[in-house]
Amino acid sequence: MKTFSGRVLFLDRSDINTDEIIPAKYLTEITKEALKPYLLEDLVLPGFTKEDTEGKAIIITRENFGCGSSREHAPWALEVNGINVVIAENFARIFRQNMYNCGMLAIELPKEKIDYLFETYAGKDVSIEINIDSDKIIISCDGNVENIDFKIGGFDKTLVKEGGWVGYADKNY
Repeated sequence: MKTFSGRVLFLDRSDINTDEIIPAKYLTEITKEALKPYLLEDLVLPGFTKEDTEGKAIIITRENFGCGSSREHAPWALEVNGINVVIAENFARIFRQNMYNCGMLAIELPKEKIDYLFETYAGKDVSIEINIDSDKIIISCDGNVENIDFKIGGFDKTLVKEGGWVGYADKNY
């Protein structure tokens, strides 16, 4: 059983690209840790500041998250900052697969569910727990608890459980 949990960062914008997640000028860094201070440095979103990421483990955002250049650095920058789950309407294909390859969760929910999450919870102190075996997102806010179902593919779920491709390969090859 693998679980993810933590406080939520709401990013109310579509098409957040990999250059906004981690600017290309930092791709010469040789460790994940070196990427840490630059997460979302170039993100343009009214009212957003870098400090908004502190203490957050899960992002809820709109459509096409992770579009742009294909690079593992974007999930790495999230991971090194303690963010291991992104929930969105949809993702750029390569970004989504890079998340799973790194043992992280990229959960797609219908637009209506994403709209509901923003309308109901954005601006509040929200915590989420996700048990990958139950396919449930458990949302806690102001003493209330709500469950939302999700689905990911079988092999992607296996990659997440194994901690990514390296863990999967160590176990199976």
